[in-house]
Amino acid sequence: MVSSTAALLLGAVLLVAQLQLVPSRPAAPGDAQGQPELARRAASLQGEGREGAAPNGSAQQLPQTIIIGVRKGGTRALLEMLSLHPDVAAAENEVHFFDWEEHYSQGLGWYLGQMPFSSPHQLTVEKTPAYFTSPKVPERVHSMNPGIRLLLILRDPSERVLSDYTQVFYNHVQKRKPYPSIEEFLVRDGRLNVGYKALNRSLYHVHLQNWLRFFPLRRIHIVDGDRLIRDPFPEIQKVERFLKLSPQINASNFYFNKTKGFYCLRDGGRDRCLHESKGRAHPQVDPRLLSKLHEYFHEPNKKFFELVGRTFDWH
Repeated sequence: MVSSTAALLLGAVLLVAQLQLVPSRPAAPGDAQGQPELARRAASLQGEGREGAAPNGSAQQLPQTIIIGVRKGGTRALLEMLSLHPDVAAAENEVHFFDWEEHYSQGLGWYLGQMPFSSPHQLTVEKTPAYFTSPKVPERVHSMNPGIRLLLILRDPSERVLSDYTQVFYNHVQKRKPYPSIEEFLVRDGRLNVGYKALNRSLYHVHLQNWLRFFPLRRIHIVDGDRLIRDPFPEIQKVERFLKLSPQINASNFYFNKTKGFYCLRDGGRDRCLHESKGRAHPQVDPRLLSKLHEYFHEPNKKFFELVGRTFDWH
């Protein structure tokens, strides 16, 4: 009896010794136990998406890249140009998952369902310009995927304000609804109306600081929207490098349309331009008011340049 008990004890000691020989390691960033709950759910959904892949091997994937803004900064042009790359699968519409509560409350399964079918080697991209200026969005995106790559396209803040107004103005015109002049929005009691939402959207340093609380600057590539309009190819090359895509987009993919006044795309012999709503003429603004607008953005622009460590050719 004693000998059998001793044998059991000896076996237990040897088992414990063997277990201690197995080295332990901290959870890597990709490990399920090292991720927040939403990130674990995202990883699980990606696996489920691949298991339910179509016969040709395509499946829906959560985006590995998001164009987060800015509104009227050139996000549609950027997405269309990026879609020229064969390794990019882009969501067709603005998804508004992270900024609209009625969408976010439906969970990542709903979000995945809004994505295009793609091959395993393709990069899924979605764009929702309102993300950049929505306070809740950075943390929500980070919870889904802290390693995601973000694209932010910006243009001269004053021009962006005018473009913002122009879009809303034409939306009202199409619906045959009256809309005030831009001066009525920009001026209040003889002063620049700093409460105008379009002005707030152009305070880039304020919104970027919110994103930098959750993402390092190296995860955010800033596209110069003004340069993208004037000479798109160099800007798209930078985007390809940031996304670690092979250089597939060429200068021959772009041609200047003299009638429209901006660059259009040539893809496999097929020419296409952005919708007629893009590139609309801005309203005529009193030069003195325009000067006030430029003056207002002078200090915010300097803060933004310091924040990102580069300058832009803005007023």
